[in-house]
Amino acid sequence: MINAPVIDKKEIRAVVKVLESGILTSAARLGGPAVRDLENAARGFVKSKYAIAVNSGTAALQCALYASGSGPGKEVLIPSFTFVATANAVIATGAKPVFVDILREDFTMDPKDLCAKITPKSCAIIPVHLYGRMAHMDTIYDIALKNNLKIIEDAAQALGSKIGGKYAGTIADVGCFSLYPGKIITSGEGGLVVTDNEHVYNTTLKMRNHGMVKGYDTETFGLNLRMTEIAAAIGRVQFDRLADFIHARNKNAKLLTELLKNTHVNTPTLRKGEESNWSLYTVTLDEREEALTTLKKAGIGAAVYYPTPVHRLPFYASKVQLPATDWAADHVLSLPIHPRVKTRDLERMAEILAEF
Repeated sequence: MINAPVIDKKEIRAVVKVLESGILTSAARLGGPAVRDLENAARGFVKSKYAIAVNSGTAALQCALYASGSGPGKEVLIPSFTFVATANAVIATGAKPVFVDILREDFTMDPKDLCAKITPKSCAIIPVHLYGRMAHMDTIYDIALKNNLKIIEDAAQALGSKIGGKYAGTIADVGCFSLYPGKIITSGEGGLVVTDNEHVYNTTLKMRNHGMVKGYDTETFGLNLRMTEIAAAIGRVQFDRLADFIHARNKNAKLLTELLKNTHVNTPTLRKGEESNWSLYTVTLDEREEALTTLKKAGIGAAVYYPTPVHRLPFYASKVQLPATDWAADHVLSLPIHPRVKTRDLERMAEILAEF
């Protein structure tokens, strides 16, 4: 598998404890005990003032968008080279996603193209920290400030990544994480919103719970976006293991980079001050399809994220020209480096890829 969740007896015991308590979920404003415990762990790890647990990374984006003023008649600037959830969350608020090209060297939002796509209808920017690589937040932040735009960091794949000592999700107005099983840690299904902004915090608390504050007193629009206690209990245990997971991924990424050094495979290079969680180790090569087929035949769980950019999906079918995005979709290949990957697995990957 490209990303295999690491689950053992600690997570199982945490789930059993929740089942024995009888508290499986909570409609309380601050959630149940396991949810609060998970939020405290998340807040402590990324050093944010607030953390709010929801039932998916998509829900996290949706809450962040509502709190940032997204809605009908507004436009939100996003990369097309991302999972479709980024765009779907914008549509869910009634706003229009405007697709921005990427930089070929790290697959993150191109600040130059971002500037060209800003209009009077623009209300927010969603830079995506793809594969655990950090978007160029310093430049994007300056652009947002100049144009009075909110920034929502889509850090679904970047929990634990840093730039300039700051964690992904904490650099701008609000950050969103995913705890899907394919991410660096998991709660089964789940997401997190982190922020230092009290308005975003209070709005998200209401948004995840039908707009309620005290019982049946719906004050704003909301949905049932609550995380279950079982999911929160799993996620809480996983947070204790996050640092070890990142260490193992860094070790594997460093070794794989060395093994591929004298091949025609283009390996990822971090910018100065950038620290990746290596959620996905993604290379580029011209013979991508042949390499992918050979790796899979050898039992190696390589994968392509993403073969079809969002702007080319049938639902969106945009005619916008994004040359770097289209190039990446044809050339990227992600290789497994999760904690269960062994040195011999990395050596086998390198041997196969060297043939191309």
